Amino acid sequence: MKLRTCAVAGMFYPRDPNHLEQLLTRFFAGAPAAGGAGAKGIVAPHAGYVYSGAVAAQAYAAIPATFSGTFVVIGPSHRGFLTSGSAIPWETPLGVVDTDAEFVAALGVAVDESSHAAEHSLEVQMPFIKFRFPRARIAPVMMGDQDHAVAARLGQAIADAAEAERRDIRIIASSDFSHYIPEAIARDQDLYTIEALRTLDTAEFYRRIVSRKVSACGYGPITAMAEACRAMGAQEGRLLTYATSGDVTGDRNEVVGYAAVAVI
Repeated sequence: MKLRTCAVAGMFYPRDPNHLEQLLTRFFAGAPAAGGAGAKGIVAPHAGYVYSGAVAAQAYAAIPATFSGTFVVIGPSHRGFLTSGSAIPWETPLGVVDTDAEFVAALGVAVDESSHAAEHSLEVQMPFIKFRFPRARIAPVMMGDQDHAVAARLGQAIADAAEAERRDIRIIASSDFSHYIPEAIARDQDLYTIEALRTLDTAEFYRRIVSRKVSACGYGPITAMAEACRAMGAQEGRLLTYATSGDVTGDRNEVVGYAAVAVI
């Protein structure tokens, strides 16, 4: 069977299944479980687990652990590839995550497996999904063009496909925030930008990114997620936690910002 094999296991997260499972267990032990229906979409970081794994677990915990539908996982292309989907299963050290190929086709995006081969923004999300939601499937989408209009169209396409295909979906926007700047500045501008998501105002979200020159890498995926969730009835975005790499390294001069956001 053709698989999208692990490309960054052993770098971003443990390759050994036992070590990975122990690490994820520890992350989720510190994350409050979702109540009720939980979040329709989340923002989760995609750095190395030692830096951002605890933040990512807070985001995933906003979705009930019983969820067994389809996760639409949207991540930015760090290598400049065009927007594309993946229709083959994804390997993780904990086992294979099946892809909802029919849903990917319904999105109307090109399928280009080769462009996904080394992209970590999607891959680092897969062990979280396999560990916490073992029966769920995925619809991976990598975004190249992150223009607001493009992201909004993708968001609407996701909502339309969910209705047409009668899928129970949750949407994961994979993104880190400010990169390699002093922590005080990163925290100030990241929280200012994230606050625009409270009312799901993605136009204001973009305006704040531009005005503060925020170096968030997945602003397009975040916008697509928020637009899709709003089309499906969501009303607000809630910041669950914010942290920086400096919390781990102790270096406050050049940090990367990480946020867990739930859209409800």
